[in-house]
Amino acid sequence: MELTFTSFRLQCTHPFGISRSTHDYYDVVYVYLSQDGIIGRGEAAPSKRYGEFPDQILKILNKFPTIPTFDSVEKGDKWFLGQSNNIKALEAALSMAWLDWWTQNNHMPLFQYFGADPKHRLETSFTIAIGDLDLIPEKIAEAEPYSIIKVKLGISVDEDKQIIRLIRKETDKLIRVDANEGWDLEAGIEMCKWLADQNVEFVEQPIKANNLGDTAQLKQKSPLPIIADENSVKSGDLKSIAHAFHGINIKLMKCGSMLEAKKMINIARTLNLQIMLGCMIESSVGITAAAHISPLVDYADLDGHLLIDNDPYDGVKIVDGRIVIPHGNGLGVKLNSDYPGLK
Repeated sequence: MELTFTSFRLQCTHPFGISRSTHDYYDVVYVYLSQDGIIGRGEAAPSKRYGEFPDQILKILNKFPTIPTFDSVEKGDKWFLGQSNNIKALEAALSMAWLDWWTQNNHMPLFQYFGADPKHRLETSFTIAIGDLDLIPEKIAEAEPYSIIKVKLGISVDEDKQIIRLIRKETDKLIRVDANEGWDLEAGIEMCKWLADQNVEFVEQPIKANNLGDTAQLKQKSPLPIIADENSVKSGDLKSIAHAFHGINIKLMKCGSMLEAKKMINIARTLNLQIMLGCMIESSVGITAAAHISPLVDYADLDGHLLIDNDPYDGVKIVDGRIVIPHGNGLGVKLNSDYPGLK
């Protein structure tokens, strides 16, 4: 099996701002596993929040060992994880490339391997990031095909309320709020009580991940469900955070292996935690991989490919706001002809 890879810069349609940073672009790394005329594709979208960077990934891939032959998905996935130096975005890329190749080779779509029903089409939210407030009407117009809006907050109580008020002048659609660790307990209590009257479904990661005590207090006082993001990285996190949250957000770029994501789903069910499947800013490779397991969760926030203007791949589609998974073998992803040099 041959490994090849390349970096690529995803250009944001608008500057993408959260409580701790704003970006005009994101650099990703595409990984390709080729054998017997089949190409398995994966995408690494590393996050500075977790201390991961494209240069780290490229350095590892440049020294990658010879890939042995595997007789099961699990053995291959475990081996690739062992070569990733615990960089979760690289684990995710290698895992999805390996599973894409394996399921193509075995003539099945990826959702079939996971036992997911593609007819169960979740609605995805569409993200309104922190940025120029004058652009809110334009962003709301772009969100017209979607019935759920995800709003990035966490600046300050006054500014966060202003953003919601401006959005409410444009639309009464259901809102999901993501504070990206931007509030303390006092602000979290005030905002959750205020947001409860603004047609908000839940609040994601209101308080810093290292302050689980305050998050647990907020859970008791908030009229809205609290969903973990930065606190919910891998399956081993879930038992220790279940008392402080109503649900979790699973992202492939955080947990690494797609098999680890499935393990997180299974454990969350035993803990009676709601489950959302989320993403970073990614192209249709990473988003499509996540989409294949989306029928197994409660909520989807798989819009990373909708927030860029140079997606080099075609894969998952959003039809009437709902996720439509490709039915081809493997991921079902195809390269756009506009991007030579990629596979």
